[in-house]
Amino acid sequence: MMTEVRVPTLGESVTEATVATWFKKPGDAVAVDEMLCELETDKVTVEVPAPIAGTLTEIVAAEGDTVGVDALLAQISEGGAAKKTDTDDTPKPEEKVPSSSDTGPSDIRPRDDEEPAETPKSNGTEMDIMVPTLGESVTEATVSTWFKKPGQAFQADEMLCELETDKVSVEVPAPAAGVMTKLLAEEGATVEAGGKLAVMSTDGSAAVSAPSAPAATAAPATASKDVEDAPSAKKMMAENNLTDVKGTGKDGRVMKEDVLKALASPAPAVVQAAPPRAPVAADQDSREERVKMTRLRQTIARRLKESQNTAAMLTTYNDVDMTEVMALRNEYKDLFLKKHGVKLGFMSFFTKACVHALNEVPEVNAEIDGTDVVYKKYVNMGIAAGTPTGLVVPVINDADQMSFAGIEKAIAAMGAKARDGKLTMAEMQGGTFTISNGGVYGSLMSSPILNPPQSGILGMHKIQDRPMAINGEVVIRPMMYLALSYDHRIVDGKGAVTFLVRVKEALEDPRRLLMDL
Repeated sequence: MMTEVRVPTLGESVTEATVATWFKKPGDAVAVDEMLCELETDKVTVEVPAPIAGTLTEIVAAEGDTVGVDALLAQISEGGAAKKTDTDDTPKPEEKVPSSSDTGPSDIRPRDDEEPAETPKSNGTEMDIMVPTLGESVTEATVSTWFKKPGQAFQADEMLCELETDKVSVEVPAPAAGVMTKLLAEEGATVEAGGKLAVMSTDGSAAVSAPSAPAATAAPATASKDVEDAPSAKKMMAENNLTDVKGTGKDGRVMKEDVLKALASPAPAVVQAAPPRAPVAADQDSREERVKMTRLRQTIARRLKESQNTAAMLTTYNDVDMTEVMALRNEYKDLFLKKHGVKLGFMSFFTKACVHALNEVPEVNAEIDGTDVVYKKYVNMGIAAGTPTGLVVPVINDADQMSFAGIEKAIAAMGAKARDGKLTMAEMQGGTFTISNGGVYGSLMSSPILNPPQSGILGMHKIQDRPMAINGEVVIRPMMYLALSYDHRIVDGKGAVTFLVRVKEALEDPRRLLMDL
């Protein structure tokens, strides 16, 4: 039975694409979800997977062709006995027709310039361990730790290895009980989403293979001189006399968007090399330890520096008397815990106060998109949390629609996931405003850095008893410094100060939150 391979949906307002690369040729065996070809649109690259396992019989749209949505790309014959549709499929006299004794289980002999088709597994006992879905816009990860080595047995769902992406760690469970036979990606290797990590056997008596070098799909992505760039990219480079364009496609392939980005980018400024480290005494050098930064730490460093370089960041300060909030919390915390099953903390008060202030000063909840300002009619509150591996910011969606109990439950759930390294990419995306509580670590004052593309972040600090002049008398009050960092490109000083004053007023008299004052 023949199955058609068609152009998938390419995205909103995108109606056509260019066939950049075919990874398979007519006659090649394909597995379900194995990548057949790569399409290139004006903005993104789209990979087309195989809908079924079988043999690729015909390619309808060649590399360089422009195709519309749902256009026919190729045809696959279910099973491995399909006949190739090439016009010249009769063996030449001097060619030997491959037989089962010559080629083994596969009836197709790979050419020298392409990867061999995957050999069908004998008795169905071998199984590939694949890289799972890593999250929206995340295409690769680093193999952090292997918990199992070749020859070791494991149970179904037992953790085999841990992958590290820019933001989260991903554990890879065993798809079935069995024995590890071969590692295709060693620790430290970079793997692509959907790539192969290892091979296991569901037969306990299966022979164990020695560890091998990482497969091509699991090796660090480096451009190969033998990789053909996308046809549209080559044409644009020739027209604009470009020779050195960094490719982001498969195996370093230069895509059309890479050339467009290179044309739009200004000439790189001359960057002076970082000065060498100061000489270290020999007896001290042996007491130093050099550790490679994790992907998470590299991402934190890069994003924070980008935020400083991009936004016109400014910070305004105020302090808040926490007397009323502390009294209200102490009065109702036991009833709150009994009814809702979660402790009443300060974060729900601050979240509610920020939502109240954002309604009055909406530009703090907006973001810049090119020459447009995008005002959000909702509040997705980011709650910054420190973990053993670095700072993460889980997001509570639609916090403006939630009760105190709902906010506290969401914060508790996200906090537990952050500590255990179980946060997903989706749970850390889409924030419109962020609260960072450095007070839990004893910070008395700080200037938080924006979490782009957000335009505001509130810094909470330690509650400290201080003498305050109230009604002509000096009294001791529990005070907290507040800091609002904001993007001065979109938020004026008046708006920033107004926002912080509204937060202060709401916390010093929590009844204002009930009255929406």
